[in-house]
Amino acid sequence: MKSLKILVFVIALITMQLNLLWAIGFLKVQGKKIVDGTGQEFYLKGMGLGGWLLQEGYMMHTSSFANAQWQIRQKIVELIGETNTEIFYETWRKNFIRKIDIDSLKAWGFNSVRLPFHWNLFATNTNPPQFLNKGFEIIDSLLAWCEANQIYLILDMHAAPGGQNDENISDYNPAYPSLWQSEFNKDLTVKIWRKIAERYKDKQWIGGYDLLNEPKWNLPPNNQPLRDLYIRITDTIRAVDTNHIIFIEGNWYATDFTGLTPPWDNNMVYSFHKYWNSNDQSSIQYLINIRNDFNVPLWLGESGENSNKWMVDCIELMNRNNIGWCWWTHKKIETIAGPLSVVMSPFYRTLLNYWSGSGPKPSASYAFNALMMQAENLKLELCEFRKDFIDALMRQPNNTQTRPYGQNIIPGIIYATEFDMGKLNIAYYDVDYQNVGGGSWNSGGKFRNDGVDIESCTDLTSNGYNVGWIQNGEWLRYTCKVTQSGNYKIKLNVASMNSNGQILLRLNGLILGSFINVPNTNGWQNWQLVELNNVYLPAGTHQLEARFYNGGFNLSHFEFELLSTKVNELEHKPNQLELFQNYPNPFNSKTIITYSIPEADNVKLLLYDSLGNHVMTIVDEFKNPGKYLEEIDSKFLSSSSYFLKLQTSKNSITKKIMVLK
Repeated sequence: MKSLKILVFVIALITMQLNLLWAIGFLKVQGKKIVDGTGQEFYLKGMGLGGWLLQEGYMMHTSSFANAQWQIRQKIVELIGETNTEIFYETWRKNFIRKIDIDSLKAWGFNSVRLPFHWNLFATNTNPPQFLNKGFEIIDSLLAWCEANQIYLILDMHAAPGGQNDENISDYNPAYPSLWQSEFNKDLTVKIWRKIAERYKDKQWIGGYDLLNEPKWNLPPNNQPLRDLYIRITDTIRAVDTNHIIFIEGNWYATDFTGLTPPWDNNMVYSFHKYWNSNDQSSIQYLINIRNDFNVPLWLGESGENSNKWMVDCIELMNRNNIGWCWWTHKKIETIAGPLSVVMSPFYRTLLNYWSGSGPKPSASYAFNALMMQAENLKLELCEFRKDFIDALMRQPNNTQTRPYGQNIIPGIIYATEFDMGKLNIAYYDVDYQNVGGGSWNSGGKFRNDGVDIESCTDLTSNGYNVGWIQNGEWLRYTCKVTQSGNYKIKLNVASMNSNGQILLRLNGLILGSFINVPNTNGWQNWQLVELNNVYLPAGTHQLEARFYNGGFNLSHFEFELLSTKVNELEHKPNQLELFQNYPNPFNSKTIITYSIPEADNVKLLLYDSLGNHVMTIVDEFKNPGKYLEEIDSKFLSSSSYFLKLQTSKNSITKKIMVLK
């Protein structure tokens, strides 16, 4: 009995200690930092829950005919009536975010979520307004899931009464006064925040209040109306809640903080948004100046809708400047730019066709069932998980290693689209890899969010996708496992409208065979296998690389067929040191250099000018026997003659090359 009492006491003590660890406490502002209840600096790594409580046209694929939620809802009501429309929206809200979504965000490494909400879930626009329980019930459930996962919840008024901007993102309807044109709308905004603060003032896992998402209005002088409203909301909140951070966004999509300094509260953070611009220091320096001048923290409250490469660069920029962030957004219908892609039901596609004028009008029962099926597809377990997106957000900013996307077992098939996850120039190289104002990435918009261009593929032996829009100099890398050493036949599935394309395969840097010429198959989806025969592959885990020269073709997959295991390895090794003439020569852009190493050695490939001055070290590393390829970019060189020197511990060879610009 005594031992049992001791055990109970120990369990109670451990439980108490765990509870203390659990209760990290309110997030607070401490100078330029956000800190937790223990006083430790806390970097927000968050995900926005856009599309849940406020729909946007591009997420619903309705942009061409209905951009704002009120327009989308109007289209639905016209088809299925008011009662069934409300049933659809209740189901949409029920399925979009559940506990499994928050559990997953925690497992992926996020420590916070930002909830964009519509004001009409909390009050009516009557005079006087009637307050509603619906919005509070949603927050209560979400907060419980966040508390269970120790994830902070930041509340964001994404659509204020009347609309804080003239865009669909605030559900703005030009037939009615905006937030800035109506004192009633301002009053209602303040009252809703008061109710929210009263309800959640003691909740530690509420990370703070984001008062207005992306104001966008001509507010002279110096955004004074915005500052006045912010101060009014702040004072109202502070009358009941002194615990929580208040996040302030600038005018013009949270970029212009003119007139919003100095801060008027000692627990306040300036929240900016960043989209489609460069990730250099100059892009955020004006914000760093605000932080330094006024001793106040910054938060990147919203960013995304760009390639993995852009995302990695952005987060690295935030890390260098000690700024937390929140990405946009958790879930959308048919997307590559997010963790979860909601599968579009073909029945919902029928509705889109009707609404866009390219299909017949469906019956009310058909339309209702189509909408309910699309709402069912919102469940996380029915979505497509974009693991490359999460890898780019959570791992790549701090890691230069690649990670396999697929199993890539040889003998077998390796799909072209399943190249390794990792940074540009490490896992892949693509010419167009981000959008910084008119640019593009992934021209097909399919399968993955990297710069690599991917489209749907009609070939039945593919995985449903192919790499397309291939340009000169692009390449892909695959971690693969060869289960048996031997001679292989490698088949590449290609399609092209010309016969200029060339592909070179390398294994751990060693050239496999020779250049593979891509034939004209008379169609971008007319597929043909081209072969590389009698290629020796050793057993083990390797890096396979496909380099593309003279682009203008599509690639679906690689097939590896084992021909023989009775192979003399020595037959596949070069018998002498060789440095082949570069191609092209002369060159004005890039040139290819190939060379062979007969035995393992430290290898140097050096470039000298015509006077014998060392210009560049191209290679200086230990290499195993085999044939290798390197490239020189003429952007580092002027027009002239140069000398290439291949050197090992026993021998050296020199070749003359020429640059003509």
